[in-house]
Amino acid sequence: MKTDVVVAGWGQVTQSKTLNTPPEDPMGLMVQASRSAANILKDPAHLAEADGILVVKSLSAHYENPAEELAGRIHATPGFLFESRIGGNSPQTLINRAAGMIARKELNMALVVGAEAYVPRTDSAEKLDSALLQGIPEDYTGDDVSGVTPLEARYGIEHPMQGFPLFETALWAASGKKISPYLEHVADFWSKFSLVARNHPHAWCRQPKTPEEILTPSQRNRPIAFPYTKFMNAFITVDQGAAVILMSADYARSHGPAKGKPVYFCGGGYSEDRQPYMIQKTDFTSSPPLKAAVDKALDRSGIPLSDIDSFDIYSCFPCAVSIAKKMMGLRDDDPRAMTLTGGLGFFGGPGNNYNLHAIATLCERISSGKATTGLTTALGWFMQKHAAGIYSALPPKNNLNVMDIEDRNDYLAGPEPIETDPNPSGTGTIETYTIIYNRDQTPAYAVIYGRTGKNLRFIARTPENREIFQTLAEKNMVGKMVTIENDPKTNLTIARFK
Repeated sequence: MKTDVVVAGWGQVTQSKTLNTPPEDPMGLMVQASRSAANILKDPAHLAEADGILVVKSLSAHYENPAEELAGRIHATPGFLFESRIGGNSPQTLINRAAGMIARKELNMALVVGAEAYVPRTDSAEKLDSALLQGIPEDYTGDDVSGVTPLEARYGIEHPMQGFPLFETALWAASGKKISPYLEHVADFWSKFSLVARNHPHAWCRQPKTPEEILTPSQRNRPIAFPYTKFMNAFITVDQGAAVILMSADYARSHGPAKGKPVYFCGGGYSEDRQPYMIQKTDFTSSPPLKAAVDKALDRSGIPLSDIDSFDIYSCFPCAVSIAKKMMGLRDDDPRAMTLTGGLGFFGGPGNNYNLHAIATLCERISSGKATTGLTTALGWFMQKHAAGIYSALPPKNNLNVMDIEDRNDYLAGPEPIETDPNPSGTGTIETYTIIYNRDQTPAYAVIYGRTGKNLRFIARTPENREIFQTLAEKNMVGKMVTIENDPKTNLTIARFK
């Protein structure tokens, strides 16, 4: 017999920059978000009856056993405790797992929760270029702590703000447009995201940005990595938490929401790229695992894409939205909005946990009758790990009891990794590139990804020359030939234009 899964509660919390009381840490925000989600139940005290707690791994603070600690804080004694790995795909991945367990009658009620507290609270707090992993201990041994290879890190591509621009440059080349009209298009749809954030009660930044503000470098909007300014980047320095409560439909009849339309979880999907690192990717303008995750979710839900009326596409950077739309077959003139929150650049990008805010927002819209069916996507690292979920006011047609098991056993998508030449020489062809900028807005270095004459992938720096930087920023050099050779002073491969 089919067991339907409902989202019975959802809650969000945003901790203000200015407080009259001591700030909550991520665990404190998780408690608040969990209780906010429980306030939707017929009896909020029923939160203590959760028999499963799944925690999105916090990146801003370290907890040895966060699910167990949270259980104690909310006076629950669950039989199933779980913490995710590192990756922005985590919230939807956890929901897929919890829903599968409920569908198999292994759980009656599951709490999925996460939070981050990144805001520096003292004037002496150190300002870091990338604070993303500040809560991960130095002795952490997981292979998910980095999204790049050691070779890429040696060339200065380590963090999302340095890596995602490589996808955007490739998309620019594929568009055939000159740089100004291309970036005007990007800034226009990014500006529309900021308008959504303006009206979201939990958004970190509720001040909309015009396309001109997004495009124009300034003291507040310095260039970070070509072609992105700061306003095109995910904003992680936020204090935000979110939680959802899942129940079987039968259990929810007694313990679920006190009012509103039911919100059914109709299907999810998960997939990872066989080419996990950027240096291994065949194509910087597509994502086979993203398509696979969405296709799985749609197929399992029995709902066609055309019937989805609400989307929240993971939006750490503009290129992530553009590639997702391409993979899903969504046109630029599709009238359906691509975000429910305003995205990570405006709503806020709390570590691994942004997607849970999108899901909570979608569930509120469905419960209140503002939406009927919605799709959220989530990604981890550099387009490596992808999850998708479909939610509706109507129950699903299919049984979800093996969904998560299938994805744990069969999750890879796309072609095999491109072979790399770590010490190339001779000639090569540029496939994509970025320019990394100093805080004073001057170019620091440029990094090129390309193919050698033997069709092997290479990574290289360019000479640190202002004219070269200007050429890369004004003329699309993808497809151009370069000579590549080792620089004995730096032991880096240098690419010189022919």
